[in-house]
Amino acid sequence: MKILAIGNSFSQDATALLEFLSPQLLVRNLYIPGCSLLLHSELSHTEKAEYEYQEGGANSLPRKVTLKEGLEGEKWDFVTVQQVSGLSGEESSYYPYLTTLLHYIHAHSDAEIVFHQTWAYDVGCEHRDFVRYEHSREVMWQKIEKTISKVSAKEDLSVIRSGELIERLRRHAFFDPLRGGLSLCRDGYHLSYNYGRCAAAAAWTKFFTGETPAFLLRNNLSEGYRLIADEVKLL
Repeated sequence: MKILAIGNSFSQDATALLEFLSPQLLVRNLYIPGCSLLLHSELSHTEKAEYEYQEGGANSLPRKVTLKEGLEGEKWDFVTVQQVSGLSGEESSYYPYLTTLLHYIHAHSDAEIVFHQTWAYDVGCEHRDFVRYEHSREVMWQKIEKTISKVSAKEDLSVIRSGELIERLRRHAFFDPLRGGLSLCRDGYHLSYNYGRCAAAAAWTKFFTGETPAFLLRNNLSEGYRLIADEVKLL
């Protein structure tokens, strides 16, 4: 199964460990840091070579590529789209840019398009866009969930529920900094390299295969990985 993510650092976080957890999946990420739907749509018009072509969270080509090159480079089964994290809960930021991007993808690929649901920033995050959500993780998550549910229904897109899994995990003291636990983010918004990225990759695995990654079903895993396994089964 071949998957192309059109995104930014949040799709990088979500896909970096995906092939490790699920070797049956091939995933590549078209990466521009902080890239919004507005910029993706602009690049569909200009066809500038602005994307890193990533494998396992790292650039795999000596040059940048265009959106068209990424879409036509493989016969993809799925292409994922997403909004930049700071605007993910702002419905007005999706249009007309998402419509433009979806039309462009359909023109250059027969893949099924799905939406990647990103996660809310963690408590204490200093990202400049957190003010849009009253510096509240709960407010941000509620707006993300509501907005993506509405947009995905309008566009008839299935949703990879990475954000939901991250939020479910945060209900456990182990992953709640306010209760002495670990943050699933390394800087308040990007996922941690171990538990955070593993959780997002597990959400993708569950979406595309219907299964919990075999790695998470092994004996003698730490409490954090056991919690991820338990919660991903509920997606």
